[in-house]
Amino acid sequence: MTTPHLLNLMVHVGAGLAAMALGCYVLGTRKGSDRHRRAGRIFAALTLLVCASAAAGLALFRFMPLFAVLTVLVAYQLLGGWHVVHTRGAGPDALDGLLLLGGGAAAAWLVPQLFGPAATRAAAGIVVRASLGAMLALLAYDAARWLFPRRWHAALWRYEHGYKLVAALFAMLSAAIGNTVRVGQPWSQLAPSVAGLAVIGWFWARRWRARKDTRARRFG
Repeated sequence: MTTPHLLNLMVHVGAGLAAMALGCYVLGTRKGSDRHRRAGRIFAALTLLVCASAAAGLALFRFMPLFAVLTVLVAYQLLGGWHVVHTRGAGPDALDGLLLLGGGAAAAWLVPQLFGPAATRAAAGIVVRASLGAMLALLAYDAARWLFPRRWHAALWRYEHGYKLVAALFAMLSAAIGNTVRVGQPWSQLAPSVAGLAVIGWFWARRWRARKDTRARRFG
């Protein structure tokens, strides 16, 4: 391993550990509070550093299909989930359009790498397919958002923010387990994704109940 490769790996691992620890902390903070916002900004910066160092490693040192998909997926989720806080009820804007085009281009480039004639056996694994499927589903949703009635965005942006950022956190956990745990693969690597979906479902249900209670008090 060359010195630049080692330095990049140290940055990637250090930023990843810090981002995952802080992300778990953010999950426990009160949503919308100053503490949540401050910690969220640091989490976003650390996660961008994780993605940038991963992209550098994939491009310059060693290309690994799974981590290429996860890098694109985490970056796309992070940027989209962060930006929707600023657009909220206004719906998608020009930056959302650029993110959608960039994400679509990245997915189109990845598919031949994963399933073309030169693809390795590891590229066709269940974790790769699941991660790519999540990316394509997210792209389809973000494309459909442009057709939503304007009133939908005010109701949906919190769900979208929660999904994308929590999913980015658990995708990093999945990548970390894929690199460090050799027992029970590939299922042990899928476990964080399942846990992330459970956390997202809990937050969505909590948000829906809060909206329902608010509406009942307003019109009751």
